[in-house]
Amino acid sequence: MKLGTYRTGHGPALVVETSRGWLDVGAALGVDAPWTHDVGALLVAGDEAMARVRAAAQAGTGPVFAPDESRLGPPIAHPGKILCVGLNYREHAREGGHEPPAAPEYFVRVDTTLAGPADPVPMPTGSDRFDLEAELAFVVGRAGRFIAKADAMAHVAGYMVFNDMSVRDLQKRGSQWTPGKNWDGSGPCGPFFVTADEIPDPGALDIGSTIDDFVMQASNTSDLIFDLPTIIADLSRFTTLEPGDLVATGTPPGVGDARKPPRYLKVGETARCTVAGLGTLANRVVDEREWLAWRSGRAD
Repeated sequence: MKLGTYRTGHGPALVVETSRGWLDVGAALGVDAPWTHDVGALLVAGDEAMARVRAAAQAGTGPVFAPDESRLGPPIAHPGKILCVGLNYREHAREGGHEPPAAPEYFVRVDTTLAGPADPVPMPTGSDRFDLEAELAFVVGRAGRFIAKADAMAHVAGYMVFNDMSVRDLQKRGSQWTPGKNWDGSGPCGPFFVTADEIPDPGALDIGSTIDDFVMQASNTSDLIFDLPTIIADLSRFTTLEPGDLVATGTPPGVGDARKPPRYLKVGETARCTVAGLGTLANRVVDEREWLAWRSGRAD
């Protein structure tokens, strides 16, 4: 299934892609509960709620919205955790002059960074080093701690595209990456949450990005240094993974900061990130004042 969060004039609605359009799950089931408004809440609600959504999708009856990605928000608006892996593609490590790390390197994002798949994104005020990073993200469906690699994939509920947009001067001003990875609105994701059964091998997906029509990244998740079972086992050593947690797995080579000369995003350009089977994010960079006005006038 492909599930999304559709912005209506009355708040967010959980939708599922069908041949008729995007089915309004809550209206189709006659249910108004938190899990009919957000994918993360659906995962927290558990297997019974997910089974009801699958049944609604298979029946395909009920009100639908015409497909319009500009109305989609982040599939999961408020993950309990947003965990990100740095330097996790062999060629990306090399292009930055790094040896492949011996163990996964992590940083954390906050939910105010999240954006929908077609939302405008703000050019960070005072910076001219705004970069894009196409990533495969997975979403936790089953809680766990000290998860064995052999059992890890049973904890994955599904996948989405993530753009780990980075303010490079803030990222590199000290030893911690937090400021450069947490600018409001700098984490587009989606366009849909795609359930794990739709993606039989997340380690063999084409992944890439463009700025307008210029190709920035073109790679495959087979270049990951640490695969998903390794990441899950390692993360769960120090934190409990919970339903709805979002994990971004790293970006391939081709980012603007590593190019000679560097190629950063500019106002008016559109950053596109694609992962095979999951879709494309297309986010136009706007002046931050314009973005603030858009955000304040947006009806969720």
